[in-house]
Amino acid sequence: HKFGTVFQTPDGASYTPNWADVAKAYGIESIRCSSAEEFKPAMEKAMEANQAGADLIISIHRNSFPTDNEVSGLQSLVYDLSGLKLEIAEAINEELATVGFVDLGVKARPNLVVLKRTRMPAVLVEAGFINSDTDNMLFDQSFDDIALAIADGILDTLQRNGLVEESVQTGPDYRVQTGAFRSRAYAERLRNELLEQDFPAYIDDSDGFLRVQVGIFDSLDEAADME
Repeated sequence: HKFGTVFQTPDGASYTPNWADVAKAYGIESIRCSSAEEFKPAMEKAMEANQAGADLIISIHRNSFPTDNEVSGLQSLVYDLSGLKLEIAEAINEELATVGFVDLGVKARPNLVVLKRTRMPAVLVEAGFINSDTDNMLFDQSFDDIALAIADGILDTLQRNGLVEESVQTGPDYRVQTGAFRSRAYAERLRNELLEQDFPAYIDDSDGFLRVQVGIFDSLDEAADME
């Protein structure tokens, strides 16, 4: 149940989500400082972000509590309660609350390495408690929505502060659709097969169908190449 690790779907398939694809769809270039295959100490991840000259670091975790099923909800942590990092943390919490998490607020944690030793605004997101059945069910059933909520919170804050331009749609965008389903299990199975082959696949459920699509392209030629 950790972000970045292999995720088990209800039909028994497994896949590792590519968070870079989620970020890219929102116009954000991302660098991944850790993976399921390689453990890195917090200091090493902080130094990697510093060396890359990143503008922002988001560290995504699951929370825990000494007693099972006593506490549930999301929480974001920042070095102190000020500045852009606080705005981003609050926006992420607001978006994740729409997915169904109880919002436990934003807390200052100045002694955490990833918040203390990074040179850029840093937010540590605790996406529910790993020993809460309620949070685990929400995490499993709304996995993509959680990823998109975090991306939305980041992008909305950057746009509000004038740090990135508002996206202006000047023409149609193109996507490759690989299937349309009523059954979420079937849609997720196809999406997972595509993710395993490194295609940036996702599920669009905006019109009543669960449409498995790949990419968002500015031109028909780019979409045709992907097809």
